[in-house]
Amino acid sequence: MKSIIIASTSTLHEGSYLEYLLPTLKTHFQNCKSILFIPFARSGGISHDDYTAKVAQAFASINIEVKGIHEFESAENAIKNAEGIFTGGGNTFLLVTQLYKHNIMQLLAETVKNGTPYLGTSAGSNICGLSMQTTNDMPIVYPPSFQTLGLIPFNLNPHYLDPDTQSKHMGETRETRIKEFHAFNAIPVLGLREGSWLEVKGNKITLKGSLPARLFKQNERPVELETESDLSQLK
Repeated sequence: MKSIIIASTSTLHEGSYLEYLLPTLKTHFQNCKSILFIPFARSGGISHDDYTAKVAQAFASINIEVKGIHEFESAENAIKNAEGIFTGGGNTFLLVTQLYKHNIMQLLAETVKNGTPYLGTSAGSNICGLSMQTTNDMPIVYPPSFQTLGLIPFNLNPHYLDPDTQSKHMGETRETRIKEFHAFNAIPVLGLREGSWLEVKGNKITLKGSLPARLFKQNERPVELETESDLSQLK
């Protein structure tokens, strides 16, 4: 049975890394003594080792050890043997490119679908959808495919931002970008605001956190979904 936490972000304003999620993660990973961390989304500013150390420090507070996938000789074996898995944020184009490069995209999907607890934040959440095409990131590298894990039957837009009515910025809003996606694609898109997450238990998908999410469907007006909404039938 799938057991997944798909979070918009890892860090809230004025909070520490994963702080707001730790009570949820303690329950989510309760049967794990250690988890496997995938740091592939980070393109610069912090090494894979340092990124993993940052994650390890957060998880130490709930008595869970962390080891980075880059520390293993075989990425495939690391995933197969993992008690739990966390994919962190960064650039989704880079993350997807690396997952395909290491030949673990399909394996990761199968492993999580078979019940290994999974956590994604930001880019690590983007890849839970059917494709990565609704990411906010710049295409700094060229992945072999936009197809991702397909753990949920729709797409996500983490860090979703509402238009600022006081702003003089004339560029496209996040809502406009998603409508551009729907000019060519019928996949629903959930705008997930920072501080919210999806809880997936088997086939049940529930919106968690204190904020509503914004749901976009092709040729329909966007709607607001309140926390605890059931998204299991969304496709």
